[in-house]
Amino acid sequence: MAKFNALLVGAGKMGQAWAKNLRDCPEAQTTGWVDIRPGAVDEAIDELQLTGIKSYDDLGKALAELRPDFVVDVTIPEAHREVTITALAAGVPVLGEKPMADSMASARQMIAASERAGKLYMVSQSRRYDARLLAFRKAIDEHVGKLGILASDFFLGPHFGGFREEMKSPLILDMAIHTFDNARQISGEDPLNVYCREFNPAWSWYSGNTSATAIFEMTGGLQYTYSGSWCAQGLNTSWQSEWRAFGPRGAATWDGEHDPIAARVTGNEGFFHATEQITVPAATDVQGGIAGSLREFLDALRTGKIPQGECHDNIKSLAMVFAAIESAATDRRVDITRLLT
Repeated sequence: MAKFNALLVGAGKMGQAWAKNLRDCPEAQTTGWVDIRPGAVDEAIDELQLTGIKSYDDLGKALAELRPDFVVDVTIPEAHREVTITALAAGVPVLGEKPMADSMASARQMIAASERAGKLYMVSQSRRYDARLLAFRKAIDEHVGKLGILASDFFLGPHFGGFREEMKSPLILDMAIHTFDNARQISGEDPLNVYCREFNPAWSWYSGNTSATAIFEMTGGLQYTYSGSWCAQGLNTSWQSEWRAFGPRGAATWDGEHDPIAARVTGNEGFFHATEQITVPAATDVQGGIAGSLREFLDALRTGKIPQGECHDNIKSLAMVFAAIESAATDRRVDITRLLT
């Protein structure tokens, strides 16, 4: 089987992670790499000891010369719109990093470009490919039933330095996209509206709001509650958050690190009805992280299947982010469906 030729855009740390991901993929090869910073690509190629890759500082030139099978966009969010629209206009499918865009307006323009070109644009939500998260969803399906309550807690205290410590809403804008997207994946429901409060603790080393609580009303009657902070040092949660889910047949929980646990109701008498606790083991054959994203994207190119993260679907997760920020800024509940039209 012939390999897909990839054009990689962005040579930062995450771009280099994608370069290694493409190197290790038996179905793809990187033929070109673009970065507007002089020498950035050549330095990355040398550091990673890669061969057979042409370096560029101009995306249009690279597209014209190489005619790749797809583009991987690993630029900063502010550049996603230009990179994606340029590639799609050249008739090249795009696999982009999260978040989809730096605004809802840009995201809608990118979707329109995908529609005009008739080419796939998929956003890599790499945490969707965690085998333990997939086991948590299985636990819900098999032992809990249709969800009415879903909650996630995210509490860590990372000292990043750099741009995150200067952002206005670093937690929601840079990190919560993962958790919000996972809430949609776990429940199978979509967001309707949100009420959110943001704040920054007195001891914070960030300029912007690092902490938030958001209550989402979802389709199917689901209420999803998010609580999180990037100024919580000690007794930390997993990067994947800690989750609890409740439905008519019982409950399920996942600490973000180990196999999830379900508690299925088995009795119908007494003050608390009896439950049976069940551990649901994670599958061992799941390809996780960005390798999972790449695998699903290439499968979609081969078969025409609609992948997870396809732009028309992923914009719903992005809308949760911007609606939460708007709600916190206005102290009002925000209609998320309004942002999607």
